[in-house]
Amino acid sequence: MPVATPEIYAEMLDKAKRESFAYPAINVSSSQTLHAALQGFAEAGSDGIVQVSTGGAEYISGPTIKNMVTGSIAFAKFAEEVAASYPVNVALHTDHCPKDKLDGFVRPLLELSTERVKSGGLPYFQSHMWDGSAIEMDENLEIAKELLAKAKAAKVILEVEIGVVGGEEDGVVGAIDEKLYTSPEDALATAAALGLGENGRYMTALTFGNVHGVYKPGGVTLRPEILKQAQEVVGEKYGVDKPFDLVFHGGSGSSPEEISAAVDYGVIKMNVDTDTQYAFTRPVAAHMFSNYDGVLKVDGEVGNKKAYDPRAWGKAAEAGMAARVAEACENLRSAGTKL
Repeated sequence: MPVATPEIYAEMLDKAKRESFAYPAINVSSSQTLHAALQGFAEAGSDGIVQVSTGGAEYISGPTIKNMVTGSIAFAKFAEEVAASYPVNVALHTDHCPKDKLDGFVRPLLELSTERVKSGGLPYFQSHMWDGSAIEMDENLEIAKELLAKAKAAKVILEVEIGVVGGEEDGVVGAIDEKLYTSPEDALATAAALGLGENGRYMTALTFGNVHGVYKPGGVTLRPEILKQAQEVVGEKYGVDKPFDLVFHGGSGSSPEEISAAVDYGVIKMNVDTDTQYAFTRPVAAHMFSNYDGVLKVDGEVGNKKAYDPRAWGKAAEAGMAARVAEACENLRSAGTKL
């Protein structure tokens, strides 16, 4: 199936909310990791989301070029072509974009999508994330209002972060303190500033103890009930059940029980990056250790071309990551739900 249209993406998100499941949003940084994500979704019978971060977009453009817009558009065009061969719908998303990178990432991408839509085409990406977690709440929401209007014109969904995700991802560092927990007042302020869909659709990354990076279950204190509180306080004021489309960030190492509770409270998208990075790299390490005399020209020998051909270990890497993506679909209850 082709990359999701704005209408298909909206139906994907509506279905997730209606049927109480979430889509894994898989960070990718190459054609290989993209194929691994698509294969994982296909194996699980799940539609899904693939996304590029600022660092991922730079890498795709070429490690010596480092142009986020070039990398993003190249990724989107490539995905449009290859995704059509997989039997699931996939939406394209850009991950965390802090304030200092807006002019080099999200704003120009929105402009390019707007031009494409005006010409009768589809937006390059189906959603973009604005990460205002490092600035004051008032400014975060002011910028979100500006971006939401532009996203609506481009037929794109905006994702906003209300609260702080701890740890580090692509140079964005969040302190591990009380700001990891979004307050009911923050949720009400978000609804007041952005509306509940009438000004454009958006997803909300409310934080409940989330931390980017590597940690084991129990390493941080997740409080999914914060999501329930936010939904209830805003829903009561506006007379809407589960008013927010919620996103779960920093989920690596979360227990199945924590994931399930978050989905029950309205999470429809969960970012998965650290775990799939490891799942991609682990088979490569195994291949290199097992075939060290083939991938290295030991003692002046010629090695084994079949062992050091990138396709040899690349296929193993993709299979490992695909299996982890399929596992994420099972954990988030999206397996078998494709439109």
